[in-house]
Amino acid sequence: MARESERKFLVAGDAWRACVGEVVTITQFYVFAEPDRSARVRVRGDGKASITIKFGDQGRHREEFEYSVPIGDAAEMRTFATGRVIEKTRHHVSWRGYVYEVDVFEGDLAGLVVVELETPDEVADADLPPWLGREVTGDSTYYNSSLALYGRPEP
Repeated sequence: MARESERKFLVAGDAWRACVGEVVTITQFYVFAEPDRSARVRVRGDGKASITIKFGDQGRHREEFEYSVPIGDAAEMRTFATGRVIEKTRHHVSWRGYVYEVDVFEGDLAGLVVVELETPDEVADADLPPWLGREVTGDSTYYNSSLALYGRPEP
């Protein structure tokens, strides 16, 4: 088990694109999603699949269990998806020793860009990249499970 400590932000411009490292396409869906728990299946562009079970709804901190699954099993589980299937491209962006994950959503969520920083450290606001916009940590409308169930939040 891992304890996930995550901050989420919207973006303010495209300056982050100058620092992009690895880029990964992701298709993900939920087999169940409740306010305090969810089970997400994710298929990466490299053909690897995983299932992640999360517990808690306490803003930055949640319990997370992640396991690899055969790609065929992931495809079968997709028939049990609740809500929409999320398509996004994840860009890994390095800034001052941290890796920010910039998710550019596609399909029904096109135009939405959310940045995640997963770290046990408390990063001072002064050390955050200037291309980060409004912080949405703890705003459940920006959780991927909410995006799958309810779509894009109002700005």
